[in-house]
Amino acid sequence: MAKLAYYGTGRRKKSIARVRLVPGDGNITINKRDIEEYFNYETLRREVKLPLILTETLSKFDVIATVNGGGFTGQAGALRHGIARALVKSDDALRTPIKKAGFLTRDARMKERKKYGLKAARRAPQFSKR
Repeated sequence: MAKLAYYGTGRRKKSIARVRLVPGDGNITINKRDIEEYFNYETLRREVKLPLILTETLSKFDVIATVNGGGFTGQAGALRHGIARALVKSDDALRTPIKKAGFLTRDARMKERKKYGLKAARRAPQFSKR
């Protein structure tokens, strides 16, 4: 018998998270490590769990995710996005509260590219009169 699983891909900044939701008792595994071990900050752990808390499905699903690229805040945002997408696939009735909370919207803010003639995206060389 094939085990039932729901998949979702989340993105934030340079991070990409591939999320798999399987029926379970609320364990969250990221890159084969427990969430407590992977994220040092409680705020990031809470951000990852937000879609599950909102829909009251924290104890119904196990989350198995692989995430790469970016920093830890971007990765937490990507995981939240992926979990929200997977939850909508599991039950279409959850779409309304998740969408209202803004978890299905991909955060489009990215790092601005460096422009020629400047030291960074907007940082100009120091002005000198002579």
